[in-house]
Amino acid sequence: MKGDRVEIVIDAGDTSRTYEVAATKAGRRVEVANQRGGVVEVSEVTRSGTAVRTARFMSSRILALVEHPADGASDD
Repeated sequence: MKGDRVEIVIDAGDTSRTYEVAATKAGRRVEVANQRGGVVEVSEVTRSGTAVRTARFMSSRILALVEHPADGASDD
């Protein structure tokens, strides 16, 4: 749902970096999946299930993964 977003904080050696994947249009949602090999995949997905944008992170480097659901009000 538009407004969904996921923040990912990564250990980048001497510092940390923050990435954000958000559902940018109505009808899209953000999905988080744990893949084999210690990889976490965060994708913006359309209604039909097609991934629009995908970000992959090594799970050993993730410090925090925070899901922010939409407020519930529909913008469609």
